[in-house]
Amino acid sequence: METKRSEHGLLRILGLAFGLAVTVGNTIGAGILRTPGDIAGYLPSATLFLGIWIIGGLFPLIAAPSFAELGAMLPRSGGHYVFTRQALGEYPGFVIGWTDWLSNCGSTSAVAIVIGEYFGLLVPAAQGHTTMIALSIVVVLALSQWAGIRVGSRFQQISTFLKALAFMAFVVVCFTAKPAAQVATTNVAMPSGIKLFAAVILSIQAVIFAYDGWAGIIYFSEETTKPDHDIPRSILGGLASIILIYVLLNAALIHILPIGQIAGDKLALGTAAKAIWGAHGDTVIQIIMIVSMMSAINAYLLMMCRIPFAMSRDGLFPKSASRVNAGGTPDVALLVSTVVALAFIATGTFNQVVAVLAFFFALNYVLGLISVFVLRKREPDRQRPYRAWGYPWTTGFALCVYVAFLVGAVASDLRNSVYSLVILGCSYPTFVLFENVKRKQATRA
Repeated sequence: METKRSEHGLLRILGLAFGLAVTVGNTIGAGILRTPGDIAGYLPSATLFLGIWIIGGLFPLIAAPSFAELGAMLPRSGGHYVFTRQALGEYPGFVIGWTDWLSNCGSTSAVAIVIGEYFGLLVPAAQGHTTMIALSIVVVLALSQWAGIRVGSRFQQISTFLKALAFMAFVVVCFTAKPAAQVATTNVAMPSGIKLFAAVILSIQAVIFAYDGWAGIIYFSEETTKPDHDIPRSILGGLASIILIYVLLNAALIHILPIGQIAGDKLALGTAAKAIWGAHGDTVIQIIMIVSMMSAINAYLLMMCRIPFAMSRDGLFPKSASRVNAGGTPDVALLVSTVVALAFIATGTFNQVVAVLAFFFALNYVLGLISVFVLRKREPDRQRPYRAWGYPWTTGFALCVYVAFLVGAVASDLRNSVYSLVILGCSYPTFVLFENVKRKQATRA
């Protein structure tokens, strides 16, 4: 039986299992390490601490149906770029595509470095070789994906299953273990009045950022066998799974550790593991996090090469990036993306890249939600296999939340936000260049 291919050569072989795996695998990474300590520092109350993780998960859950509608309606691989270009035009699509691509490349590099650091802690002989380990991980995973989407999909499903299993096992052990003895800690005062309001807002921002990645399947819409069914189920089912894991993990934390000990801890999960296993706790959490982050890197690599692929076929990226090999991988796009990620690792610029492009992380969601309104009005008769429930109220509420998040991100990191705006301004001449090239090619044809 011949495998079905899309118009542009991608294999239509991905199902719900992959959709759930890429959603969970892309989302749960290094962020869960630091975020609990930050939130406990803002809100040193076990009830508020756990409540924030639940409330923070409800916001993306309200936004998710709108993106499920877009993904089922526009089943083209490429992520946020596809929706933005369709609804708002070439230039907004160009900006979102390029920044989303670079952000994924930077995230790949950052997570690879963290894996290198953890591996060095596990294997003393590897200490001092963090950069080389990170480079090797990215190259090995990229080469495995070169063989085709089947290999990348299998690795994603297996690694995500192991990740979820490891975290759930950790939760079970925490709830069955005796809580750690109270240790002397610096008392963190509970804020009140306007300071309490500010602390809640900062905590929600941190949690929303930790949940980022729940729309991972939209990068593979064209390769999904049943996009009208599997895209909504992947987004909503994957997000529900992430909320469950996050809430249980943090409930396990406050069962084992007093909230004052979690506050400000940059590795609260590691502290909890040491309270249970003693000196071996570090080893346990390091292994769990390496497995977790390997799954995230594989997802980043899969996603990031499909952005330039989609842009290339629309004339907004060099034409060669639209080539797809026999295994269904956009190989030139994968090669370029991998080289960029390796360059970020080698030069140590990945943290700056991720910080500067964090502005566009929120912009992706803002423009996506605006796209729902635009397309509903402009294309009311277009087939929508899945329609966002509660529209326009849920979509409008989610839009307000992400606009507020965007404003908060700008206010909390004004310097990098200015850099983001500079990038935005410089992008227009590049866009004009691509448009001119596309126009000349159309004239010759």
